[in-house]
This record gives sequence, structure tokens and C-alpha cells, in this order.
Amino acid sequence: MRDRLIFSPWLALAPALTIILLLLGASLAYGVAQSLGLMSGLDESTLSLRAYADLFGGQGIAGREFWGSLGFSLWVSLASTLISAVLALVLAFWISGSRFDTLALNSNLAFPHMIWAIGLLLLLSQGGLLARWAASLGLISIPAEFPVLVRDKYGIGIILSYIGKEVPFLALLVISVLRTQPEGYQLVAENLGASRWQRIRYVTLPLVAPVLLSGSLLAFAYIFSAYEVPALLGVNYPRMLPVLALRFFNDPDLSARAGGMAISLVITVITLVVAWLSLRNGEKQ
Repeated sequence: MRDRLIFSPWLALAPALTIILLLLGASLAYGVAQSLGLMSGLDESTLSLRAYADLFGGQGIAGREFWGSLGFSLWVSLASTLISAVLALVLAFWISGSRFDTLALNSNLAFPHMIWAIGLLLLLSQGGLLARWAASLGLISIPAEFPVLVRDKYGIGIILSYIGKEVPFLALLVISVLRTQPEGYQLVAENLGASRWQRIRYVTLPLVAPVLLSGSLLAFAYIFSAYEVPALLGVNYPRMLPVLALRFFNDPDLSARAGGMAISLVITVITLVVAWLSLRNGEKQ
């Protein structure tokens, strides 16, 4: 019993988990207090759900943008995740069937999202490299005629940035499964007369679907809660929820901070639910 306690993984992780839980707990407590009207710098000492009522009722400066920002955040997160999952699946099938090395995919993961977004901005903006090259080749008259692909109201630039980062991540997850699956499954299916497409549909896809789903849920949670890329490549309206939350938290009007913290806690709840779904899916594998 003593040896089991000494070599317990939870005991080894206890120092790090204690620090993480303390920081996370303090941050959540601070956020909840501010969203309820406490610790806002105003002379208020009573709890109030006014920030949440205004938020969900579409009232006040934060509430008027909340539902539009929520819809925009869901659109960007879902589109980025679904497109990335499909492209990652195709890329993984192609790489696993060839001698292509995964160095390029691993190298992509080393770049922070912010650096990737800055590179995309320099490349795809109307004053960027592609616009200047197109103008110099006579494809367009001036760089300003280049299509608006970043800082657009549909979030195309944000989606492209996340696709460029999430495809390698998801592809590596799928490749790890494809390269470790037993060859017997494929041989049995082939001996039974299954075509290549049938082997992919009935053998390969069921094997990689759980890990792809878990990875996609994690990617969705990250995209939905991330700030830097939409702040750099987005527009003033509509804005994703993390950008909107920070905007109201930094508002000179201290009464707007409660709305900003309420938005942050909504993001937290949705992200935790998605992360929990990913964990549950992983436990079933």
C-alpha cells in the first residue's frame, strides 16, 4: 500500500496540479465576482445578475453585440474545424500511403498562431505580397483590387489562419493511428472482395474516427476561446467573443467590466463542455 502511494501518478502531479488549480480557481472566482458586480471599482457591494440579464436579453452595450458575436464565433469555429478535419483526413490518407515524411507537419506546429496569422496578413492582405505580385503581373490594376481575404466581415482570414494550423495537428493524430493499425483488417477486407473505397469506408474510417473527433473537439474549443488571431485578422463588427470580452473589460466605463466578465464566463462554460465531450470520447476509445 505504501509503495503504491509513493509511486502514484497523482502524487507526482500534485505540485503542478496544485499551482494550476490555485491559479485557475482564483481567476474563476475573480471573474465570477466581477460579473456579479463585485470588485469592479464601483461603490457596489451587492450581488447582481444584471450583466447576465442584459447579455442574454440583448440589452446594454455588451448585450447588443453578444448574440451576433456568438453566432460569428460559432461560424468561424465550426467552419475552421470541419474544413480542417476533412483536409487532415485526406492528407493523412495520402501521407500514410506514401513515403512522405511528417517533418513539414511537425514544423508547422512549432509556429505560434500569432506568427502564422501575421504571415498570412502579410501575404493575403490588399497591400500584401500576393496583391503586389498580381498587380505587377497585370492581373489587377492596383493592389487595392485584390480580393478581401483578411480583415473581412465573413471571417475568411481567421478561418484560413486556423485551417493552416489545425490541419497538421489533426493529420498527425490520424497518421499515428493509420501507421499503427494492424494490416490484417485491410487484408481480410480485400480477400472478401472489398474495393479500395469500401476498405476506406468500412475499415479505415471507423478506426480513425474516434481520434479525429476528439482532436476536432479540442481544435473547436481552442478556436472558440482564442483571442490573438481574431484580434489581428478580424474587423470591428462582427467580433468573436474573446475580442468582445476584452473590449468591454478594458472599457474606461467601469460598469462595462461586468459585461466583459460575463462574456468570458460564457466562453469558459462552452469551452469546458466541449473539452469534456472530447474527454468522454477519448475514454470510449
